[in-house]
Amino acid sequence: MAVGNRERGASFFSIMMGLIIAGIFFAVGFKLFTPYKDHATFRSILENVIHDKDQISKEFRSIRRTIYDRAIINQVRADLSRDEFLKIENKDGVLNFDLVYEERVPMFYNVDAVVKFKEHYEVTKP
Repeated sequence: MAVGNRERGASFFSIMMGLIIAGIFFAVGFKLFTPYKDHATFRSILENVIHDKDQISKEFRSIRRTIYDRAIINQVRADLSRDEFLKIENKDGVLNFDLVYEERVPMFYNVDAVVKFKEHYEVTKP
C-alpha cells in the first residue's frame, strides 16, 4: 500500500456549507427581484410617456396622472403617492423628469435592505 494515496473530495460539511450559502444568496436575490422589476416597469412607462409628443404637450398634472395610471395597470408596487417620487420641472421649454426614491425590503428578522433609485430624463416640450 502506497503512502499518501488518500482519496480526496468534498466532505459532507463542506457540501452543506456551500448549499447554505447558495440558499442565502438565492433568498436575498429572490426578495430583491421585486423592487428591481417594478423599477424597470416604471422606467419603461416613463420613457414611453416621454417619447409621446401628445402627452408631453399636456400640463404636469395630466402627465403625472397618466404615468401613475399606467403604473397601477402594470401593478407597480412602489409607493407612488409621495410628491418627491417623481418631480417634473419646466426649465426654458425643457421638461426635466427626476425619478428619485428608495424602497425598503424586509430580509431576515430585523434586517432590511434599502434599494435606491435615481434617474434623470430631459425632453424638449413641443
